[in-house]
Amino acid sequence: MQAAPLSYGSDQSGLVCGYLFGRGGQGLAIEADEARAWLAGRDDHPGEFIWLHFNLANTASEKWLHEHTRLPEEFHDSLHEGPRSTRIEQADNTLIAVVNDVLHDFSFEPSDISTLWLSVDRQVVISARRKPLRAIDGLRKAVRNGENLRSSVELLIHLLRDQADGLLKIVRAAIARVDDIEDHLLAGKLNTKRASLGELRRVLVRLQRLLAPEPAALFRLLQRPPAWVAELDAQELRESTEEFSMVLADMASLQERIKLIQEEIAALVNEGNNRSLFVLTIVTVLALPINIIAGLLGMNVGGIPLAQDGDGFWIIVAIVASFTLAAGWLAFRRQRDLI
Repeated sequence: MQAAPLSYGSDQSGLVCGYLFGRGGQGLAIEADEARAWLAGRDDHPGEFIWLHFNLANTASEKWLHEHTRLPEEFHDSLHEGPRSTRIEQADNTLIAVVNDVLHDFSFEPSDISTLWLSVDRQVVISARRKPLRAIDGLRKAVRNGENLRSSVELLIHLLRDQADGLLKIVRAAIARVDDIEDHLLAGKLNTKRASLGELRRVLVRLQRLLAPEPAALFRLLQRPPAWVAELDAQELRESTEEFSMVLADMASLQERIKLIQEEIAALVNEGNNRSLFVLTIVTVLALPINIIAGLLGMNVGGIPLAQDGDGFWIIVAIVASFTLAAGWLAFRRQRDLI
């Protein structure tokens, strides 16, 4: 029988990568069979913890997690929830985290945001995603390069900081785009439509809504963390959330700045439309006297004035010119009064 094809980035069990951390803090890469054996005898390894990262696009992942781990039901339930804000909660003495992050090829599209689920206890860290995410892959690279992690909570903190760094880079890229638009606006060479700014602002709003940690859940967790969480880890978790809040504040100010630029562009567009309407009105007003007089003199009836006068044409031209000048003067005077 031919084996079923593997989902991209994972083995037959859905495992993308696994690392075993001992007292030294550096991670040792392990396979699914080794992870299953370690989980079965986890109580014999009090000074170690394991990190297993799964690809939920592989349908074998959830089955493997049900069979070989003792994860809280809240974790399994969260895998089937819709998009929610980033949160970290406590369930059965385990930290359950739902972290929203951006894809590798993030291009300021709403679809470039996906979710990472984590379960963290003293000895086991389980992470799962459906699409490759930037922060978790940054964490994988750091562990592969020998990053020292003293505890499972420090691994979570490292992930949150990687996510904040990635979000900061996105904000800086957005600021560069807005700076360029603003420079063109001030130079009078704006070639950006309000719709493109609106799309950028909507993506930033979605990022802020999904990535902003839920304050109530974090407050409860930081006030009463699980007993196995060291004081140093709790303090660093608190600091990482504060760093995240600063990035979100920068994002909020950028959204307000984009809104002001949109209003400025709208004002320029309205000013241009008003100018065009004014020119059209002037042309209509200037053409009105000659149209009226031509209509009157063109009627095929008796008694047309100046019909037999040799200078009749020039008299009519003078009358039309006088009315046209008067209409133009009135129109421009009204324009000056409106400015």
